[in-house]
Amino acid sequence: MRARADIGITCFSAICLVFCAGPVLQAQTASSQPAVSAGQDSANDLSVAVGKSVLVDVAKPISRVAMGLGEYAEAQAISRTEVLINGKAAGATSLIIWDVSGGRQFFNITVRPNANESSDRIDAVKRELRAELPGQPLKVSSDNGNVFLRGTVHDLAASDRAVSIASTAGKVVNLLYVDVPHSERQILLKVKFASVDRSRERQLGINFFDTGLGNAVGGVNTGQYSPPGITLPVGGVPTTASVSNPLQIEAFFPGLNVGATIAALETKGVVEVLAEPNVMAQNGKQASFLAGGEYPYPVVQGTSAGGAGAVTIEFKEYGVRLNFIPTITPRGTIRLQVAPEVSSLDFSNAVEIAGFDVPAIDTRKVTTEVELNDGQSFMIGGLLDNRDTEAYSKIPWLSDIPILGKLFKSEQITKTNTELIVIVTPELVAPLPANAAMPELKYPTKFLPTNSGIPMSQPDGKTAENTMGPLAPSMPVEQLIQANQPEKPLVITTGGVGFGQSSGTGATSTGPAPPVAAPAAPQ
Repeated sequence: MRARADIGITCFSAICLVFCAGPVLQAQTASSQPAVSAGQDSANDLSVAVGKSVLVDVAKPISRVAMGLGEYAEAQAISRTEVLINGKAAGATSLIIWDVSGGRQFFNITVRPNANESSDRIDAVKRELRAELPGQPLKVSSDNGNVFLRGTVHDLAASDRAVSIASTAGKVVNLLYVDVPHSERQILLKVKFASVDRSRERQLGINFFDTGLGNAVGGVNTGQYSPPGITLPVGGVPTTASVSNPLQIEAFFPGLNVGATIAALETKGVVEVLAEPNVMAQNGKQASFLAGGEYPYPVVQGTSAGGAGAVTIEFKEYGVRLNFIPTITPRGTIRLQVAPEVSSLDFSNAVEIAGFDVPAIDTRKVTTEVELNDGQSFMIGGLLDNRDTEAYSKIPWLSDIPILGKLFKSEQITKTNTELIVIVTPELVAPLPANAAMPELKYPTKFLPTNSGIPMSQPDGKTAENTMGPLAPSMPVEQLIQANQPEKPLVITTGGVGFGQSSGTGATSTGPAPPVAAPAAPQ
């Protein structure tokens, strides 16, 4: 008998071997599966480990062999009635064998991971976990290429590290628990605004007037200060002079009907502002503070036809504002993103719109980021502003006369000095103990006593049971990650406090936002 073997690759990466053989033999597999007679189509289960081989014996000489997925296993005909199956990678595939008489045999091949290799990887993972996370009981097991990670770790960082180490052995199923963390440390930010505005003004000038000297009525002035008003004689009433500004030196000579007003004034002003807002926030959470108010200002709405538009009212904030985000760094310092602002209404530069007086805003603000230790201070903003304004007025020619020319000149000198500093001091603080005295203001007068006589306070542990159950020592990783998600930011609107995106600060607010349920406490 003559045998011939042809080997080819199918579209499924299969390995086909073709044999022409003689007598019919009984089929038997190395997995102890029952023999299959020629011409009968049935499926046999065959299992092999990665890196291992299984020998399949058939009853009749082999005509052709086809393997489904060649990346999992390969088939090799070593004789006319024997096929060698080699496991390559964990997975499942199929094998079909044809004999010379046209019969077929089907095999479902399962390639198992190599137990020794998988065990070696798991042992290596356990060693690394013990070295990197000492004192944290962790258990690692493997099944069908998946790595199951169990145990309790101290924090989320340890959980991420354990998952990274276990992923070297296969796909990780994270079943870890995390110790319930302690509460975040609180940061108290002390900000001091200190501002001193000084101004000095000097006025010097002279005005002459005549009520009838030489049958003439008139006056001489530089126009910088208000001169006396002269009334001409009417119906026998003599000429009169009226002075509008009483803060002047006045002199009048009845015999000559000549007078003069001298403006010699000096003004000094001092404005001191000291604001010390203190705001507390959690680590990495934003906090804001505003001591001031909101003023209305009109906004003219344009029209498509070019006519007069409607006037709506919006509100702008002013006062002492503080926005900041504190973050505790791994070095133990406090990194601050801080934006203090001091603003006030300036009616001297107000404008009139549709009958409304809209004041200007005098603003001083700083936006910066600094890093400090607990209790340290930084001056994050400073302003020194010196201004000197001088205005002179004189009468031509007459003011150029030596000595007497001073009588025909006037001057106004204004000097201003502004000094501003902003100092920030972050501190790590802890809450007051349960039975400690609460800080209170010192009230100048007493309030009226209550009608009920019952203090308005929450019941303590002596009068009511605590309805909150004890916290579990640990929780699943997923639950802790969800609990650490940031809350939705507060949005302050004209109608009230809401959650989500702001729609502006106009007066068209729809009112308070609906109540939002508080997040559930961890189990």
